[in-house]
Amino acid sequence: MSAIIIENGLTHYEAIGRGRPVILLHGWLGSWRYWVPTMDDLSDRFRAYAMDLWGFGDSDRRRDSYTISSYVLLLQRFMDEMGIIRAPLVGHALGGVVALHFAAQMPERVEQVMAVSTPLAGTAVMPSLSNFSGNGDDAVTRVLGRRQAATYPEVQLEASKADASAIVNSVRAVLQDDLRALIPALEIPVLLVHGQRDPVIQPPDEAWLEEMADNARAIYLDESRHFPMLDETHKFNKLLRLFLEVKDDLDSLELKKEWRRRMR
Repeated sequence: MSAIIIENGLTHYEAIGRGRPVILLHGWLGSWRYWVPTMDDLSDRFRAYAMDLWGFGDSDRRRDSYTISSYVLLLQRFMDEMGIIRAPLVGHALGGVVALHFAAQMPERVEQVMAVSTPLAGTAVMPSLSNFSGNGDDAVTRVLGRRQAATYPEVQLEASKADASAIVNSVRAVLQDDLRALIPALEIPVLLVHGQRDPVIQPPDEAWLEEMADNARAIYLDESRHFPMLDETHKFNKLLRLFLEVKDDLDSLELKKEWRRRMR
């Protein structure tokens, strides 16, 4: 276990591989752990960092820091401590919101953003999550349902560690947020990745993307639900590696038949 002290609080992270840095940010359900298959895949060419946000995984519980702005500051301080001047960001759900706000506030430190299962507006958060009250320990079952939750043991393992207030308060913050005005103003490429069967986050409107955001593109994974990195691991990892290689040439991104592998 690796950890550093930021603002007098313990921040847990793990790092795998050698090469260019890339930072992965988890969402509301889980922690750094569900990024392990992605980190392993990138390790031959990248040093992949995955951190636990305040209130999640093995990072400290800080009841006054479960806001988007606090998580943006945490990411900044983490990069400073790691000596990372600039890097691509990959964020899932809440992590995608944090990554995009960080890119808007500190564009000189971000090469590109992949936002996975990320709500572009509060209205994209489905009732299963927006109505989460924080009662009980099993957030994954309450949000996804017992049958779906059982297919994600790596998520359930860590989600039970989360401070329920971290989920509730950060969801409330995102419900008031709207990234649709923020993304077109960014001068970096943004790839939005969504599972077509996601029961938690509604994918963005394609017409809006085509009309308003020249720097962004959405790709939908047909067999994925809320965790594309676990639902279609091979395809997701291939897509991420291609995105990191082509950088701002988003038009060249496409899903290939040979990327398919047996699903869960």
